[in-house]
Amino acid sequence: MFGDLSHLALQHYWWFLVSLLGAILVFLMFVQGGQTLISTLGKTKDEKTILVNALGRKWEFTFTTLVTFGGAFFASFPLFYSTSFGGAYWVWMIILFAFVIQAIAYEFRNRPNNVYGPKTYETFLFINGLIGTIFIGTAVATFFTGSNFSVNELNQSKWDTPFHGLEAALNLHNLSLGLTVFFLARVLAILYFMNSVDHKEILERARKQLIINAIPFVVLFLTFTTWLLLRDGFAVDPGTKEVYMEPFKYFNNLIEMPLILIGFLAGVVLVLWGIISSYLKPSSKGIWFTGPGTIITVLMLLLIAGYNNTSFYPSVSNLQSSLTIENASSSHFTLTAMSYVSLMIPFVLAYIWYAWRAINVNKIDQEEIEKDDIHIY
Repeated sequence: MFGDLSHLALQHYWWFLVSLLGAILVFLMFVQGGQTLISTLGKTKDEKTILVNALGRKWEFTFTTLVTFGGAFFASFPLFYSTSFGGAYWVWMIILFAFVIQAIAYEFRNRPNNVYGPKTYETFLFINGLIGTIFIGTAVATFFTGSNFSVNELNQSKWDTPFHGLEAALNLHNLSLGLTVFFLARVLAILYFMNSVDHKEILERARKQLIINAIPFVVLFLTFTTWLLLRDGFAVDPGTKEVYMEPFKYFNNLIEMPLILIGFLAGVVLVLWGIISSYLKPSSKGIWFTGPGTIITVLMLLLIAGYNNTSFYPSVSNLQSSLTIENASSSHFTLTAMSYVSLMIPFVLAYIWYAWRAINVNKIDQEEIEKDDIHIY
């Protein structure tokens, strides 16, 4: 089946899968968003414990998806992996550090004889929530704005600045996406708490915080998207493979790929509907609109970064070093073998759905955290 597909078809298939994993990762970062709200929504020790345990049931999903996303990128587009992870290593090391202290925090926050106290580990969780969202969003924005690297004829890459990726945070367009992801994660976390926590005071505070975080999210998302659609993009000549700047490239991609445009608009509507409906009429169902809407919207944005003869990882210091799904991918044999393995993805997603529902069968409340027969984070 997959062996009969052309190399280009397999490259498009794997860019879709990588983009889907990236979109799911952005949704699951509601865990990080929730970690930045622990002290805002929880005013007592027990309230904070309720919030931490609501997130503790899900943090492994985010971490596992991040690892899977990185692994899929490495296997399908190894030149990107070596260029970005090998060149912009300060960014990825900071992100890795943030996720390491997250794992430590969940493991040790509620341990007996904890000499550092829960507050220390709650600070770790806040740091992970802040850095994890902003830095990942900023890194993804470079798919559209470009990075400073060069690749020679032997596919050996080097970073062209001494800051090794940190310079991306000084680009306002990149930063606008990083902050968009930060506030989106907080909005998703609030909707998740409204769906999974049974505590009157927490839910009252959550509803107030929903609009406080939704407004900057919408403003920042509109800023990033408008800027993206109006800027020049990194186009690839299908014949010569030469990379050149095309006015309104990402806007043109949406117009020339109407299914992606429809998906993008549908995703945005779902995100806004989940937020508005939850605020106007307090409901626990908002996450089931905003969550899928987030996945669809991010998926469509990532698809226009790589499809339609577009460089998905452009170089601003050496335009012809820009990476595309054609020049950065694995061989036809590797992509074919991996494609057969990818047939297991629906079963994995079904298991995640089953596990999610099983974990959330009952809302977490004060009584549950006082039980002695369950694990408390």
